[in-house]
Amino acid sequence: MGQVPLERALSKLGIMSRSQTKRSIEEGRIAVNGRVIKDTAFLVVPEKVRITVDGKPVDRAAACTIMFYKPRGIVTTRSDEKGRRTIYDLLPAHLQHLHPVGRLDMASDGLLLMTTDTQLSNFLTDPSNEIPRIYAVTVKGQITDDQVKLLSQGIEDKGELLKASSITLRKASNKEAHLIVELTEGKNREIRRMFEALGREVTTLKRIAFGKLKLGTLTAGQFREITKKDIL
Repeated sequence: MGQVPLERALSKLGIMSRSQTKRSIEEGRIAVNGRVIKDTAFLVVPEKVRITVDGKPVDRAAACTIMFYKPRGIVTTRSDEKGRRTIYDLLPAHLQHLHPVGRLDMASDGLLLMTTDTQLSNFLTDPSNEIPRIYAVTVKGQITDDQVKLLSQGIEDKGELLKASSITLRKASNKEAHLIVELTEGKNREIRRMFEALGREVTTLKRIAFGKLKLGTLTAGQFREITKKDIL
């Protein structure tokens, strides 16, 4: 993990949530190598120090990863300055220390991975590993085969090349089009920007698969624990 603030180290190790960690440090309950630390920004290398809580040594919690069906209207953040509901408002207390692997914007729903395993998270989000993410997309207006081909070849927006690794037009009419879009590199709002560049508005966007995982029978707000073998 390298050198990180004590507050972050404890939450990332799955010892307790970020808010619990902050409170415990400020209350003088945390010691590093026998020295009580009250500074949440105190830097440590977790693997090389002895951390205790109330005098008892803590061990790294077993890595925990879940697949979670994020509903629409929920933000993928720890807290929100506008007071909107976040993914953490939907998770039980024992999962509050998990962090999301990438994001889904507020208007999108579907499969969101959450984990305490930073190595797994880094692997999944590294574009060079080309881990597929598959989305069911509905857009206003007609989409032609030529436009599908253009999105597969790549379309430039604000100096970035936006490109689907594969795209399938499932249903098309003058009113709307339904597509399956696969990405292996997650740029900010990439799918919405791709279709905006064509003059089309995305009305629904659902992630239905990530790696080997499929959303399956999960419904909005539900989750289940998974292993690395389930993903890779």
